[in-house]
Amino acid sequence: MTAPTPDATSLTSWVADAVLAPSMHNAQPWRFRYERARGVLTLRMDPARTMPRSDPSARGLRLGCGAALFNLRVAAADAGWEARIGTRPDPDDPLLLARVAFVPAPDRDAVADLRPAVPRRRTSREPFSGEAVPGPILDGLRGAARAEGAHLDLADDWRVQDLLTAVWDAERAEELSPEVRGEIARWTADRDDTAPEGIPSYALGPRRYDGRAPVRDFPGARRDRDPAPAVYESRPCLAVLGTRRDGPEDWLRAGQAMERVLLQATQDGLSTSLNSQALEWPELRWLVRDPLSEAAFPQIVIRLGYGPEVPATPRRPVAEVLDVR
Repeated sequence: MTAPTPDATSLTSWVADAVLAPSMHNAQPWRFRYERARGVLTLRMDPARTMPRSDPSARGLRLGCGAALFNLRVAAADAGWEARIGTRPDPDDPLLLARVAFVPAPDRDAVADLRPAVPRRRTSREPFSGEAVPGPILDGLRGAARAEGAHLDLADDWRVQDLLTAVWDAERAEELSPEVRGEIARWTADRDDTAPEGIPSYALGPRRYDGRAPVRDFPGARRDRDPAPAVYESRPCLAVLGTRRDGPEDWLRAGQAMERVLLQATQDGLSTSLNSQALEWPELRWLVRDPLSEAAFPQIVIRLGYGPEVPATPRRPVAEVLDVR
């Protein structure tokens, strides 16, 4: 008897959830192909959306694609399917990131409960309130990272200052690199708000007048409004997500862990934002690592708190990123 496979309509709806994942500068560097006869979905990087200066190893690209894979798992689980993901590199297909097979799930996976959070998750560059995130919620976020084979380390006041120092050093390094500035401008300053990718002006947030939150500024990018500079948190809640190893498969795993943390945080009523600025510079990346952490390799900094609702950033139509055969 032939094993059951998802129909194209279901698969398309799952990919529609997958592409809601965050990616570096919202470049959306993914391409999907579904072979209906085999019931196999492949994920490849889109070489037109790589950033060889800012992300020469494609580590950041794989984080975003890993986040898309986690959304795919959530959507499939909610429909009663298990997504079995293989991420072993193929020397004959260097753009291939993952193969996904689907089998009917005998029991409902707990990740299915996160599906309502998928369309609600946002990257917020707005100021957060000074309200502390309760300990049980933070413990739950640590558990979400562990469930995906990663570690989430919450920064105390001393570590927050170390992280901010690394971010400031990265800002200065960017100022001295016209090549990096050019890549960033492609997804911010050199676009308009009708584009289906990149960071639109309405998502940039106000300029910082005071506070210690590591909110990235994008020089030259237009804002749809010119609000008064804002005061951000003086004691931001920052977490570093890391892994024990640091290869391409680990980056995809970290992306899945990152998205699980973000969806759980969204479900818990938190606002979130991501910062990879210092991690984009090898000489600064190690300053982000907590020497007491079980994770040797930091992958992303996550800012957590309570903030205003923000609009979604644009996404390319599913038809542009999914090929059904």
